[in-house]
Amino acid sequence: MANLLNIKINGKAYQVESGTTILDACKQNGIRIPTLCYLKDINAIGACRVCVCEVKGVRTLVAACVYPIEREGTEIVTNSEKVIKSRKTTLELMLSNHNNECNSCVRSTSCELQSLAHEYHCDEHRFGGIKNTFEEDVTPYLVRDNSKCILCRRCVAVCKSLQHVHVIGPNHRGFKTSIGCAYENSLNDVACVACGQCITVCPTGALREKDDIDKVISAINDPTKHVVVGTAPSVRVAIGEEFGYPIGTNVEGKMVTALKMLGFNKVFDVDFTADLTIMEEGTEFLGRLTNGGVLPMITSCSPGWINYIEQYYPEYLAHLSSCKSPQQMFGAVVKSYYAEKNGIDPKDIVVVSCMPCTAKKMELNKPYQENKDGIKDVDIVLTTRELARLIKRAGVLFNCLKDDTYDSLLGEGSTAGLIFGATGGVMEAALRTLKEITEGKELEKIDFEAVRGTDGVKRATVNVNGIDVKVAVAHGIENAHTIMEEIKNGKADYHFIEVMCCPGGCVCGGGQPIQPADVRNSIDLKAARAKAIYDTDKKAKLRKSHENVEVQELYKSYLGEPNGHKSHELLHTKYTNRKK
Repeated sequence: MANLLNIKINGKAYQVESGTTILDACKQNGIRIPTLCYLKDINAIGACRVCVCEVKGVRTLVAACVYPIEREGTEIVTNSEKVIKSRKTTLELMLSNHNNECNSCVRSTSCELQSLAHEYHCDEHRFGGIKNTFEEDVTPYLVRDNSKCILCRRCVAVCKSLQHVHVIGPNHRGFKTSIGCAYENSLNDVACVACGQCITVCPTGALREKDDIDKVISAINDPTKHVVVGTAPSVRVAIGEEFGYPIGTNVEGKMVTALKMLGFNKVFDVDFTADLTIMEEGTEFLGRLTNGGVLPMITSCSPGWINYIEQYYPEYLAHLSSCKSPQQMFGAVVKSYYAEKNGIDPKDIVVVSCMPCTAKKMELNKPYQENKDGIKDVDIVLTTRELARLIKRAGVLFNCLKDDTYDSLLGEGSTAGLIFGATGGVMEAALRTLKEITEGKELEKIDFEAVRGTDGVKRATVNVNGIDVKVAVAHGIENAHTIMEEIKNGKADYHFIEVMCCPGGCVCGGGQPIQPADVRNSIDLKAARAKAIYDTDKKAKLRKSHENVEVQELYKSYLGEPNGHKSHELLHTKYTNRKK
């Protein structure tokens, strides 16, 4: 039985479990304490000092996020004049060394420092002095601007604890402290996986995606170019947050309408090539399973994960499926089949993809993601956040739009590919198709719930035509590391493994809408966004990749058969040992 303590907060009596932090005790009882460095289960270091409170009998103010309540009768004050003055002074000291060019900052109005500065009526000029100056670290996927960094170390904690990459940390000491790579290297020169998780937890504009909106506008306005756009499964259940919709709202119809209003020649659903991926990857897996191929086979849909294995476990590249990601398959199909069908020179087609992922920006620039003529599959990648900014810049009133439907490459829309957006979705889509095709009969139960959910690693055994297929699903690189160490140490007897780079899968990708710490600490974003995907899947008429009539027609009229010569030429790729 829990050990309950009687305490007082701001003069009122409450009961809390022994060991509860002041921050959690206050939250449980409807009292908000501001924070800047704290992230639940990720970063509790008491560094920013914005959450300070008074505790009777304690000489100094204490950090609420790390101070445990362990004494009967503890009296806490969260809103005294002393506390408010301390918080305000701390914020003003941050502002004194902060690049306060808020009007031109991508995080203006969604910056946690800005919000607290307004709340506490701060004077950004109260403390003078020389500000630290930094050069931006620019990569194809991310920009670091340390002139806006407040040293909260959230990005450091995420890179270390969730993603197991450890490529950033504090450099120097005192006033000269900055966050960066060892020896002041650029992120371009270290083993960063481009996941963008650091961006999603940054409270300010110190980290942002590389913006490619102007490239898209230029392409749309070029009369010599045929510009098509495709959206990933998880974008539709997240972009609504940028327009005030509740977390986990599916706004597919409005998003499609907005894209058509922007002037794209065609608006396609990348769910189509997610289904195509299942046909190729599933066939590849069956071939390995029955012909003594390299097992376990590991999915290749997540470019952040591919970056990780190429740099950290290159000796296991043979375990990867050779399939391109759905994004790259989308571009390959558009610049081959679609181009031929419509009599358009592939060189005149601009393929734009809207993705939940910053690593997708890096993926399209890899030299092996080109066709034999040196033409890239995909030309420009926009994150969900960039797409929202583009819609707003164009003056499109998103919330007022009527729903529209995607254009179609061939006929009917996609099916099981939608669930790719959530961790376990690729595996579930594959199992639906593998089991039904090999057994030659309709599935009695279509939902494979054993591979769903937000557990870090999920394991299951599924009988496929008399063979017990052992599968595993991992999301977040920390969990992928666990799986890879099992393989390395000979402890893995899996046949098929799904890995997604980002925690929760694509629904919480590094390019998705940023939610402040108050929200992240209260709501499981992974579960809320994934629920929207599974709710939509449950209502769909067709829920199996092999039943997608577009995919069937593509094989019949163009590709021939899954894993055939034409498919390998267009839809498969190779990997590179990039160990650093």
